[in-house]
Amino acid sequence: MMILFYLTYILIFVYTIFISLKSYHMLQQNLYNENNRYLKWIWKNKTNVFININLYGILFTILILMASHYNLDSLNQFFLVIVMTVYLVSYFNDKKAISKSQNKKPLVITARIKRLMVTTNILYLIPLIITIFNNNLREISLFILTIMTSLNFIVIFIALLINHPLERMVYHYYEYKAKTKLKSMNNLKIIGITGSYGKTSCKNILADILNVKYNALATPKSLNTFNGLMITINNQLSKFDDIFIAEMGAYVVGEIHKLCELVTPKYGIITSIGTAHLETFGSRENIQKAKMELIEFLPSDGIGVLNKDDPMQVSYKIKNDCKILWVGIDSDDVFVKASNIKCSGSGTTFDVKFKGDKNTYPFTTKLLGKHNVYNILSALALGYSFGINVHDLQLGVKKVKPVEHRLELKKMGKFYQIDDAYNSNPVGAKSALDVLAMMNGEKVVVTPGMIELGDKEEEYNHIFGEQIAEVADKVILVGEKKTKPIYEGLIAKKYNKNNITIINDVKEAYTILNSMKAKKDIYALFENDLPDTYNEK
Repeated sequence: MMILFYLTYILIFVYTIFISLKSYHMLQQNLYNENNRYLKWIWKNKTNVFININLYGILFTILILMASHYNLDSLNQFFLVIVMTVYLVSYFNDKKAISKSQNKKPLVITARIKRLMVTTNILYLIPLIITIFNNNLREISLFILTIMTSLNFIVIFIALLINHPLERMVYHYYEYKAKTKLKSMNNLKIIGITGSYGKTSCKNILADILNVKYNALATPKSLNTFNGLMITINNQLSKFDDIFIAEMGAYVVGEIHKLCELVTPKYGIITSIGTAHLETFGSRENIQKAKMELIEFLPSDGIGVLNKDDPMQVSYKIKNDCKILWVGIDSDDVFVKASNIKCSGSGTTFDVKFKGDKNTYPFTTKLLGKHNVYNILSALALGYSFGINVHDLQLGVKKVKPVEHRLELKKMGKFYQIDDAYNSNPVGAKSALDVLAMMNGEKVVVTPGMIELGDKEEEYNHIFGEQIAEVADKVILVGEKKTKPIYEGLIAKKYNKNNITIINDVKEAYTILNSMKAKKDIYALFENDLPDTYNEK
């Protein structure tokens, strides 16, 4: 009898180690509960989180307790076997599902995750320890363990709270190390880049252009948090770097200022101020204030680069006397202005004028879209201020590499994919549609819609649907529930229902597109790709 009990304990314990990977993954994607993101995710997905096959384990454990109370040993053993069967089935079903899934951003086993794993496993060992010291409590211990298994997401959160003091110590150590390193590099030019969207594209464009004359290091990929900046500074920044470009992301007011205190930028670029992460900021005014924290942090001899075509930037009263360089396409009286923009399947061409220079200079880039021209203008403004001549700036722009998943044009079998899968927003989505509209061929939009837009989310997705109707020949919607507002927007514009396809997994879109028959080339815009936390399957 005792052997059967211990086998059951071991099985459930091993099972919890496995299912905890999903919880760690969601915790990591929700920035370790920064601004209660993880708890909000749990509440939003409470049905899937709490109502699952693990509840059967609890039910049969209750029956074990009842059988033990009445000394029904044979029945007791029967229920133990059932409990083991439930968890074995759960284990192999989950393992099979995970092996088939391809997470867009998989769990990264960092040192922090490893520390969290240790604490979590200790918590799950507590019921076993209770049984070892008091054999009469074995049924109750098993019941506690099954409860904890069912509430795995909550147990992970408790482990996070337990580890908090240790994580703060680790955090402050690396913060001190990063600040000390930056202070020792007196000649390093530090540039901060933020905005509601376009940060990563602008950062990469700026790095490519500045590298024509300088050694510029930019934060890799989308590492734009405090931890991401610390990692880059401590592990990648070297004495050979002339310029450090720090992408800065934020979800609430005050975060940009905190990042500025870490890297102390002398130069700053605001890409655009829109409605991305409206849900966490609360209002557009808060977004505006948060993004402009970068400019207000700059020293009086610093330089801020702003977009004069963005009303949210123009209307803000800057509380700083640093130099401001305005860029624009539609506005006059700017430091750098673009005109005559033309977009094709091979890239974009445009003309540029610099303030104080009567000449007009032609520029060519592989990048697509008007918003990328704005990013290039911002980079040109700083590059010009750093003493790079126009000819070298032209070469730099020509060499700029397309950013992965940001209007990246790729040949995919029988169709051309315009991959704009990363972090969609209303302005960026409209810009992407403008690019698609310029293509000479069959036009398809593949999208799951936009997220984190607060109470405006449905409205913006409805408008997005109306905009798609004006451009696309066919539409593929990913996720029936999430894309309902887009569907309604399409129908509001009397779009042909026969040209709308609804799927649950974006991978299905590739099969559909490659089976399409068209007289012209097929251009498919993949607009946004929701993280795993929004999976409808």
